[in-house]
Amino acid sequence: MDSSSAPFEWKEQIRSEALRLGFDACGFACADEVDSQSRDAYRRWLDEGKQAQMDYLGNYLDLRDNPALLYPGARTVICVALNYYPARVQPRENPQFAYYAYGLDYHEVMREKLRRLAAFVTTLSGDPGRVCCDTAPLRERYWAVQAGLGFIGKNAQLIIPGKGSYFFLGELLTTLALPPDTPLTNRCGDCSLCREHCPTGALSQPGQVDARLCISCQTIENRGEIPPEVAAQMGNRVYGCDTCQQSCPWNRAATPSTHPEFAPSDEFLALDAVRFEAMTPADFNRIFRHSAVRRAKYAGLMRNFIVWKKNREQ
Repeated sequence: MDSSSAPFEWKEQIRSEALRLGFDACGFACADEVDSQSRDAYRRWLDEGKQAQMDYLGNYLDLRDNPALLYPGARTVICVALNYYPARVQPRENPQFAYYAYGLDYHEVMREKLRRLAAFVTTLSGDPGRVCCDTAPLRERYWAVQAGLGFIGKNAQLIIPGKGSYFFLGELLTTLALPPDTPLTNRCGDCSLCREHCPTGALSQPGQVDARLCISCQTIENRGEIPPEVAAQMGNRVYGCDTCQQSCPWNRAATPSTHPEFAPSDEFLALDAVRFEAMTPADFNRIFRHSAVRRAKYAGLMRNFIVWKKNREQ
């Protein structure tokens, strides 16, 4: 093989392996520093307090801005996506969970698949690389855009053209210098349905979430009382919120995930008001043992259920 063509060959071999492992998309970006416009926008967002209770998002800003500091010698960010859109959904009368929490914790699933991809890349690079799946200070959506996977919509979600936004993201940092894919630009056009349908106005600025008003943040990350203005708009939700995605026209193309790990169990789908009322900490630990719902803890989920009951009574 001509040494000059090797990186192109390696890139397509890696992409093919990623798809074989079950990833739904794979792209490549140069591990350069984050551009100044994106850096400044992120700092303004933090300065305005829009991270709400998620103070950790202000940590390690130098690492967030430069993947080479996170993994010395990194030259390429390999970005992947996993579809989680469910084939079966909860009955509408039941307390509602965001789709991403229907099955196994995506961290576990993504990490295992990325480790297998990393093992393959190691045969080409000679170094182990670094696996990231919402477990390191890396700007996942930014890099997914740079890698050509999709664009950031007005709802601040990564939207993959022709597939939608119901995807988990993961990255592999490698010392291999691979040809980058072409970044995508925003394709929302004049559509603002996500912003119009957001129950709390958390999308007041296109492409940016005010976590202080976001139902997902307040039902998952908040360890205290939910702000009254948010609680009043929670409706039938008890964990997360999919409204901005459900109202997005791009998600008309969403197809059910073929990953069995993300399929909901019958016990989960049967969680109606009666079962919620009787749920004990032991029940919570059994049902959500390998679920992202553990993030809210038993106390947080039951707090959300109390809000659900109040909203039903009004």
